[in-house]
Amino acid sequence: MCVCTGKCPGFEKMDIWDFVNVVRMTLPVQYGVIHPQLCEADGDRYLELTLKPGTRVFIGGCAPAMQYKLFRDAFARVGMDAKTDLVPIDIRDMTTEQAVEKVRQELKKHGYDAE
Repeated sequence: MCVCTGKCPGFEKMDIWDFVNVVRMTLPVQYGVIHPQLCEADGDRYLELTLKPGTRVFIGGCAPAMQYKLFRDAFARVGMDAKTDLVPIDIRDMTTEQAVEKVRQELKKHGYDAE
């Protein structure tokens, strides 16, 4: 999850800690992480250290078009393609429950058993 420093008004309705905790405990994900700004230099470094070719990465955050643009270089540096390996999920302006449901639906859409 990328929360735009945690002060973006788009995340005001959501308890980001409850969100990531519910996602990691109830949905078929390997782990949940909150980063304050993946689009900054330390975010690029974080992505480069954790991305693994052959895996699909789901990121809850801002608009998908922005995520593709902002994360594509980090994906490319590890041999991945953001257009195919990233599943950007726009969870702005949602409550915690709405955001969890959106992630659940995206996982199901990509073949994961997220009931």
